[in-house]
Amino acid sequence: MAGIAILLILVGISIYTITTIPYERATYLWQAGKGIWLDNPRNALPSWMNLFLPKKLPETIILDTAEKQRGVTKIVVPFGKTMSKVIMELTFNYEYDDFPSEINLFYSSKFTSTPPQLTVYWVKPNGEKFKLKDLTLSEKGAYYISNDEELAKTLINHIREKLGEEPEYGITTEIALFAKEDKSILKKETVSPLKGKYRMAIEGMLFEKDSDVNVKLVVYGKVYGMAGTDHLRRDLMIALLWGTPIALSFGMTAALSIAVLQMIIAATSAWFGGRVDFILQRLTEINMTLPFLPILIMIAVFYKLNIWTMLLVIVALSIFGSGVKTYRAVFLQVKEFPYIDAARSYGASSLRIIFLYIIPKILPTIIPSLVLSVPDFVFLEAALAILGLGDPVAPTWGKIIDDAFSAGALYKGYFYWVLEPSFLLILTALGFALLGLSLDKIFNPRLKEV
Repeated sequence: MAGIAILLILVGISIYTITTIPYERATYLWQAGKGIWLDNPRNALPSWMNLFLPKKLPETIILDTAEKQRGVTKIVVPFGKTMSKVIMELTFNYEYDDFPSEINLFYSSKFTSTPPQLTVYWVKPNGEKFKLKDLTLSEKGAYYISNDEELAKTLINHIREKLGEEPEYGITTEIALFAKEDKSILKKETVSPLKGKYRMAIEGMLFEKDSDVNVKLVVYGKVYGMAGTDHLRRDLMIALLWGTPIALSFGMTAALSIAVLQMIIAATSAWFGGRVDFILQRLTEINMTLPFLPILIMIAVFYKLNIWTMLLVIVALSIFGSGVKTYRAVFLQVKEFPYIDAARSYGASSLRIIFLYIIPKILPTIIPSLVLSVPDFVFLEAALAILGLGDPVAPTWGKIIDDAFSAGALYKGYFYWVLEPSFLLILTALGFALLGLSLDKIFNPRLKEV
């Protein structure tokens, strides 16, 4: 029952994923096309981690003047024949126990020849106001506040003048803009954010009659979504969800195809005997002596296979596997049963006897081993992906782990990035293992309890 429950959950996730996120859409999102992940934080923990952490990590705050949002105001005051003054305010409450990971300001403007000019200010809850930068806009662009070295120097000088000392650590722009400006800011162990209402005030000039400008402030958090994000800001939930139907379909298709083909080859070998048996058994023995994984890795390196072509290669390399020997031994016994002689006596053809009398006889005993073999192929696909030989497009569990190792996730402490897909791989294996062992007891009642 536990195995069935696990597999039903995985099947439910697969159905939900296929119906809500088309595969083409998923692959497009996973390739991070056209900067679609720019509003996501980089390397963010899953949001549910806040339930277990001693301090509340910040979530991402997005304020856009192009949308109707609470805390966003935009006023355009015309003067003269063509010029206008624009005033924008982006206000938000910050009640978190840690600092943001980044702060960016994106803008888009409309003009013919003379670009708009903006002056950006930052106002803290205690009323302190800092000028961040004067901007001359292009049609689309961004002011990366966290990467502004001149601003960082200005803020450090402000702290030095106010407290008479300089922080003992490399203070970042995010800390300088959000920290309490008292003695606690001087040490990394004691610095903490100032909670309250923050405001970005923007004043600017529009020099043409039809000119316009909109801005979007993104205060990046340190938690995001149900699964977190990776180094490319991608939502890991996309790959975790789509990894489920890919893993199940890959594992079940490979296990079923190989088992059926091996049974057909073994039944043919056992029934016809003679030269046919000799040729098929020698092919099986040759194939068994060849190293399966190195050959598969070599093919994947040279041909850069997609996941479904890789499936065909795995099936082709496995049809003359050791299962042929096992099935043949059973079929040689079945071949001598009286009902086979009866089928011969009324003129049944060899194909009819093989497919309707011999193979169905052992199917019940094969089902448990078939179920138990599914995780082998799920882990094989993941292993190839971890080695960098998987499908570069498909969002799979193995691909997540490969990206995590490439980006040094464990070294940097991003354990969730590796643990989430690993947990799903183990859960899948556990579900099939529990179901397979239970079926073994049902179809092979002579097995003794250990």
